[in-house]
Amino acid sequence: MTKSELIAEIASRTDLAKTDVEKVLKGFEDVAHEIVAKGDQKLTLPGFLSFEQVDRSARTARNPQTGETIQVPASKAAKVTAGSKLKASAKGK
Repeated sequence: MTKSELIAEIASRTDLAKTDVEKVLKGFEDVAHEIVAKGDQKLTLPGFLSFEQVDRSARTARNPQTGETIQVPASKAAKVTAGSKLKASAKGK
């Protein structure tokens, strides 16, 4: 499903205009980006998804083509975790 298809589906289910749904979705994206960028908070939609920033420690890795070991520096990443209700839906429950 594309973003425009998602907007159309939400609009049809809520009787809202597509432009209003698009504004709400854009607002949600902006808030999620800000929370992950700051790194001091976690955005949680109970039972659905959670978004947070995580730290990845420095480590030694191996180049699969040459076998040479390389140092991978510490970094930050975005972590998205599925909630219990979303997991249950995926299992068909």
